[in-house]
Amino acid sequence: MANHGWIHHILLLATWGSITFLPLQAMPPPPPVQCNQTGCTLYNSYGVWPDRTPCSVPTTLYPTTEEELLLAVATAAKNNLKVKVVTKFSHTIPKLACPATNSGNSIFLSTMNYNSEIAVDAANLAVTADSGVGLRDVIDAVEAAGLSLVAAPYWEGVSVGGLISTGAHGSSWWGKGGAVHDHVIGLSLIVPANESEGYAKVLRLGLQDPLFNAAKVSLGVLGVISKVTFSLEQAFKRSITYNFTDDDGIEDKFGEHAKSHEFADITWYPSKHEAVYRYDDRVPLSTVGDGVNDFLGFQSNSILISKSTRATEKAMESARNVNGKCVMASTFIGYKKLIANGLKNNRLIFTGYPVVGHQGKMQTSGSCLYSPSRRIDTSCAWDPRIKGLFFYESTAIFPAQKFRDFILDVKRLRDLNPESLCGVDIYNGLLIRFIKASKAYLGQTEDSVVVDFNYYRADEASTPRLNQDVWEEVEQMAFFKYGAKPHWAKNRNLAFLGVNKKYVNFNKFVQAKNKLDPRNVFSGEWSDEILYGKKGGVLADGCALEGVCVCSEDRHCSPSKGYFCQQGLVYKEARVCRYSQSSMS
Repeated sequence: MANHGWIHHILLLATWGSITFLPLQAMPPPPPVQCNQTGCTLYNSYGVWPDRTPCSVPTTLYPTTEEELLLAVATAAKNNLKVKVVTKFSHTIPKLACPATNSGNSIFLSTMNYNSEIAVDAANLAVTADSGVGLRDVIDAVEAAGLSLVAAPYWEGVSVGGLISTGAHGSSWWGKGGAVHDHVIGLSLIVPANESEGYAKVLRLGLQDPLFNAAKVSLGVLGVISKVTFSLEQAFKRSITYNFTDDDGIEDKFGEHAKSHEFADITWYPSKHEAVYRYDDRVPLSTVGDGVNDFLGFQSNSILISKSTRATEKAMESARNVNGKCVMASTFIGYKKLIANGLKNNRLIFTGYPVVGHQGKMQTSGSCLYSPSRRIDTSCAWDPRIKGLFFYESTAIFPAQKFRDFILDVKRLRDLNPESLCGVDIYNGLLIRFIKASKAYLGQTEDSVVVDFNYYRADEASTPRLNQDVWEEVEQMAFFKYGAKPHWAKNRNLAFLGVNKKYVNFNKFVQAKNKLDPRNVFSGEWSDEILYGKKGGVLADGCALEGVCVCSEDRHCSPSKGYFCQQGLVYKEARVCRYSQSSMS
């Protein structure tokens, strides 16, 4: 699942200048599937689902073994039921795990309780885990055996199966690269079969299997992943230093930075003309240091502070207070610099660079997922139960050679009105990461640059946001002008328009899909919309506000609130919803 690279945010109590530290006892997220007498509904961790079309089915099955998984698929295939696999986490933004609108003939197959096996093969530098096992459990088992998993997403709230299904990644152009699926050397897939084979069978796929490159990133539409085997390396430590500096020449520096540091990334705050270069490299186990990466955006936050921060941002949106957002962004960035974004020397506090720690403690984080006590006054800041942060997350994957021009276009847009970009700098600016070319059919065919940016989302779909046009233009620049590919587990719907044409091996994936699941047991209305890049629904009033469409008429925006469909400022082919007080009058 997604994972999300994600939000950096600091939560403030009462005023922006008074930062309050509270005990880190978390209210862990609830199970994503909730059932009652009428059926079961799948909830997204951000509260985006259920929306106008809930993700609901009559029944959810919870197998605990591979044999039970096999039986569940066989039963579904025999009875012509649609199957959608769900996990103990639900951080995917698109509705990949949702069934068709008419879901009476569908079931959820949850891997929540299928999480007992983690088999470390030290002699062959490999680990095999059940697909429902959480990433943190795999990492801890591997580290305990004196080994390390090299690649992982920054967010650890993912299962093994969900992790590879959606192309989750860290950041690296070195070795096998930052995409986790490129460290997979084997997997087991349960697929429908004919009656003579018992309606379902288990396929054991390895590097030489012709179906392997389809199964590594499958979006859950080929079958049920039951086991995954990752390659490992001898244990190592990492040394991390963040260099907060200006963004001069970032368009020419990003490639050399990625080549110079194994786990490099860059966080760019365009409104502040500031870039943060992450110097991140492996060091020998003998290197002194017991640090941890407790990434700020993934720490537990006081529920009161989370709600107050959201209320403050909503008030600024309502008042069209751009300057307030810029002050907020400056405060947050300054605090991140002060505490090194959550890096802690010797697992306690940040005392200075470099921060050195074991790979398993430095590569991924997510402390808000865990509950060390019974207190429930803190949570992940985006937990929908508390009405905290609510945001979009757009993620574009560029061929490396096109990324320079994209940066220059964003700079041109920024220079027209720097304050218009402050909203994204409250969160994480533009997080720039690196992944290598992959053989996966739905992976990247060349060395690529991944850009994540998070920004305010209104509570109601009909409510436009401040500087809406700017981020629509950046989004359309990325996906339409430069042909960037969307991350499969993130993004608004419009990012997937024509996505099938962007993958040179897309037809090979479809051929594998037709071979493994000819009756479309694992397909669904929502996953087909994403996979085949179809336009969803009709061009309705307000459809551009939530990225369901690209506006072509004013009614697709919100003319009653002063937002009209206009061309982009830098990318003239863009069509965006821009506020115009004069047009209202």
